Amino acid sequence: MKYNTLIGLEIHCELSTNTKIFCGCKNEFGADVNTHCCPVCLGLPGALPVLNEKVLEFAAMAGLAFNCDIAMNSKMDRKNYFYPDLPKAYQISQYDIPLCSDGYIEIKDEEGDSKKIRIQRIHIEEDTGKSLHDVEGDTLLDYNRCGVPLIEIVTYPDMSSPVEAMNFLEKLKETLLFTEVSDVKMEQGSLRCDVNVNVVREDGVRSKIVEVKNLNSFKAALKALEYEEKRHRELLEKGEDSKKETRRWDDVKNVTISMRSKESVDDYRYFPEPDVVDIKLDDAFMDRVKDMLPELPDTKRERFISTYDIPEYDAKVLTSSKEIASYFEDVMKLIDNSKLVSNWIMTELLRRVNDEGIELDELKFAKDDFAKLLEFISSGKINNSAGKKVFREMFETGKKAEEIIKEKGLVQVQDEGEIKKIVEEIVNANPQSIEDYKNGKDRAFGFLVGQVMKASKGKANPQIVNKLLKEIIESK
Repeated sequence: MKYNTLIGLEIHCELSTNTKIFCGCKNEFGADVNTHCCPVCLGLPGALPVLNEKVLEFAAMAGLAFNCDIAMNSKMDRKNYFYPDLPKAYQISQYDIPLCSDGYIEIKDEEGDSKKIRIQRIHIEEDTGKSLHDVEGDTLLDYNRCGVPLIEIVTYPDMSSPVEAMNFLEKLKETLLFTEVSDVKMEQGSLRCDVNVNVVREDGVRSKIVEVKNLNSFKAALKALEYEEKRHRELLEKGEDSKKETRRWDDVKNVTISMRSKESVDDYRYFPEPDVVDIKLDDAFMDRVKDMLPELPDTKRERFISTYDIPEYDAKVLTSSKEIASYFEDVMKLIDNSKLVSNWIMTELLRRVNDEGIELDELKFAKDDFAKLLEFISSGKINNSAGKKVFREMFETGKKAEEIIKEKGLVQVQDEGEIKKIVEEIVNANPQSIEDYKNGKDRAFGFLVGQVMKASKGKANPQIVNKLLKEIIESK
């Protein structure tokens, strides 16, 4: 029996505003507990919320980035429910008139074809506090997160596999990073994901939708979706059905566990928030937001391919973050060799940056120093192997490339007469390798090249070595 999987996502994304959504408290992760909260955060009697305009700007920017319509007139609503980390016993959110609606993100499906995943809505709301559970089983509450601005992004159930859901999340995260409306750090709770999943049998019978809450990594989301997809299919094969419920993912046991029956909209008793005025945007506001919107990843990727004549794979790596893309373009202003710059950024630079866990702006050398190193390689002053040695020292000490090359005597030997002497010595010392090469064993030629480079201490120009080696072998 064949099954189709239906997956929809609800993504909560904290916005990187300086202050919270309804008060002047600092919006900052990692502060001492309960030091960034006030009567408004805590919902104390008489404390009135005032909507932060920057929240509207960031939310509208995210909406435009995801091809949404922006509501020029909307409002805030009160969502009522009790939970220990929600001191007011209600959350200020949006219900029937979200700020953004009817958008989409274009992804690649499992076959590599383009597919549009529709976004139903993006609305703004306040975050809740955080429950902290200690080893003795007690629960403490940190209200610093109360009132941190969120956008909730809700999709239609357009994803038909866990892999498609991951592709969507990666694209969403990448786009949000480029807009800089959020740092999307899942380990800090800046991005959290709920997944809704059910399956449809080919005869039309479908399982009930299950929601898996508060997944704090893409890996957890993928595993939870794969688990639920399999569980739903097995239930239908046994003639049973899933319950319409909310579940959580257990990272240790790699299973989902039932938490409660799924709430309906009526359970929240929504009504218009009486303490916040209605939201009315104008053309000047929207023009400002459009001007703030940067070049987005897909557009930048296409421009990199056409402008710099680099492969699609290179363009994808180089546009994986705004910082990497900017670094590449800044270096390209200093040296006109896109393939060389692309290769070195993707291999040596990003590898070391990732290994050390640092950001590009923390490098000990400047961009013009990096460009100068690549210029030395491109011009043949040093070979690629020597370039790697120079780069390692630049990375560790911050010294300039020219200084390191001079200190270590790494200037490449270009003199054909000098190289020819070394090549002749190696050829005369390795008659068996010459014979093997003539008998079609290409490895023998690579061995001979290696011996010449070793004898020259890595300084001989490899192109000249290859040319002379072939000429001398053919003359024998």
